[in-house]
Amino acid sequence: MAQIRHRQIAVDGLAIHVAETGPDDAPAIVLLHGWPQDGSAFAGVMAEFGDGVHAIAPDLPAIGRSRGAARSYDKTTLAGHIRALVAMLGLGRVILVGHDVGGMIVYAYLRAYAAELRAAVIMDVAIPGIDPWQEVIRNPHIWHFAFHAIPKLPETLVNGHEGPYFDFFFDALAGPNGIRPDVRARAVAAYARDESLRAGFDFYRAFPKDEADNRATAGHSLDTPVLYIRGDHETGHPEQYVAGLRAAGLTNLALATIADCGHFAPDEQPAAVAATLRRFAEEHR
Repeated sequence: MAQIRHRQIAVDGLAIHVAETGPDDAPAIVLLHGWPQDGSAFAGVMAEFGDGVHAIAPDLPAIGRSRGAARSYDKTTLAGHIRALVAMLGLGRVILVGHDVGGMIVYAYLRAYAAELRAAVIMDVAIPGIDPWQEVIRNPHIWHFAFHAIPKLPETLVNGHEGPYFDFFFDALAGPNGIRPDVRARAVAAYARDESLRAGFDFYRAFPKDEADNRATAGHSLDTPVLYIRGDHETGHPEQYVAGLRAAGLTNLALATIADCGHFAPDEQPAAVAATLRRFAEEHR
């Protein structure tokens, strides 16, 4: 099992915590977490990679062990910070993987810096402004998108109650294996600071900007290899998400489904996710 190394990297006036496995000269895969998690969401996946992959999982700005808030949590700004991190680490052309909000950042990175990527992976997420986005935000079961976007109110109500609040989402969105207690505890710790909790909700407050940015580039063809991954217990139809991304201009796009899995694929099925990513990486060396 691969040993995870930890360090802090100064990037754009921020201190970004990075977890790493594998040798520095192995092909690099950068793993971006979603909400309500930090980079530790990929710990199981990284352990499965072994020595054949240099895996890097940062905590996004102000989340977990990272310090300093981004000036904006729109996904193009966050993609710029990740690009600066990749350059600081000297990684060259990487495969960029994003789960949930991390997948939104991957999409923004593709649109801004595609030539700097070997390939990209988007997991378990709808992309703002890209079909079926309008259907997603109209869904009453996705009520939290609007709630999280309200200024200050989510922080007021959730502060001190992060555990029960996050548990609601873990219970509602996970597949048959559920989410382990240690994973839930790490999520609470990652958002325990006021700065972290606010940053988590700022992901959602930036959705109107994200939607505008993504619509501005929709239809522009992009042939970077992209894999869309979805758990088989996720709601909605994976083919609909793939069709929306293709219509937006991603011409080299494939779909993979993770069995016995809900929304939190890296935690629910780390071995299957790692195997899927490893195969994709080998196809795009």
